[in-house]
Amino acid sequence: MTIRGIAHIAGIFEHPGRELPNLTLAQIHAEVAEGALKDAGLTFGDVDAYYSAGDAPGFGALSMADYLGLDCINIDDTETGGSSYLVHVQHAAQAIAAGHIHVALITLAGNPRTGGASPGGSANVSGAPEQSFESLFGLAVPAGYALAAKRHMYEFGTTSEQLAEIKVAASNHAQHNPEAFLRDVVTIEEVLESPLISDPLHRLDCCVITDGGGALVVVSTEVARSLNRETVKVLGSGTAIKHSDAGRIDLTYTGAVKTGKAAFEEASLDPKDVDYVSIYDSFTITVLISLEDLGFCPKGHGGRFVSEGALCAKTGRLPFNTDGGGLCNNHPGNRGGMTKVIEAVRQLRGEAHPKVQVENCGVALAHGTGGSLALRMGSATLLLGREEV
Repeated sequence: MTIRGIAHIAGIFEHPGRELPNLTLAQIHAEVAEGALKDAGLTFGDVDAYYSAGDAPGFGALSMADYLGLDCINIDDTETGGSSYLVHVQHAAQAIAAGHIHVALITLAGNPRTGGASPGGSANVSGAPEQSFESLFGLAVPAGYALAAKRHMYEFGTTSEQLAEIKVAASNHAQHNPEAFLRDVVTIEEVLESPLISDPLHRLDCCVITDGGGALVVVSTEVARSLNRETVKVLGSGTAIKHSDAGRIDLTYTGAVKTGKAAFEEASLDPKDVDYVSIYDSFTITVLISLEDLGFCPKGHGGRFVSEGALCAKTGRLPFNTDGGGLCNNHPGNRGGMTKVIEAVRQLRGEAHPKVQVENCGVALAHGTGGSLALRMGSATLLLGREEV
């Protein structure tokens, strides 16, 4: 069953707050849900499906449906870390294609900056079978990504300067986002001069940690036609898992090698058709490897591809993360996949900041990575298009 053109993203909302000490997780979920539904021109009473992930409190979607007063016939608590919300869009589109639902609400909330659960895993990570073999011996999140970066450098000659290009592009975009956590434009030299966190990654190679959240509303064609607003079509999707394979792991690629291929095939498109990309950017190395695996450049050529401002809006060959991304704007609860979809929709609707809006943006790709590049991950890719695409 294909989902091409069957489901539409009708509403989006990103919480403007980056530090929310006076809001509970449930309240953040409620605020972003209300914002996305208002953006779509719908109400809580229109929702017949609700999706959340490991960031939802209590019994997850069950508790939140009760809290939000939803009369749902379908709920989904799929947890793949930061990519969960792209997986949810695929699941919502599949349910719509099967005729089971018409309006799906997807929410994210996190508050690690003001005392909530710290980033780096799901609520059940302490009972994971790998726990006694990994975390107890000091494999922190940045260290895992540093391993992937170091191996990529060894295999392909990638440099720290090339990784820094990704942060520079993100900062150039964030300066135009009044809600971005970091708005200062930085240089390659400033990235390399920032403190070393885990060799070869510096502090400015790492994402921000913020409170906040976001929400999406995915609807059927019938509902989309009834709304007084431009919606965005889901053209293709792909999801995949890559894990450590009992230690037989290649650190130089991600699950995007499968998800990108699947999404492009379903959409009958290829990388040259994409006008804008939202790439999960937990660290700069995440972006570089993902661009290779999604087919925007050959394996090992990512460093050369991102050099000389290639990712900058208006001047680069492939504008990315025009809100500043997780590196500069917002990364609530270590779950940046939601905001990747939100900014892709903004670009397609022509609602990004004028300084970073891609001219005639017709096709956008959003990609999420959950888990860790060095261990196990859930990857998800969405191809989205304007109604006329």
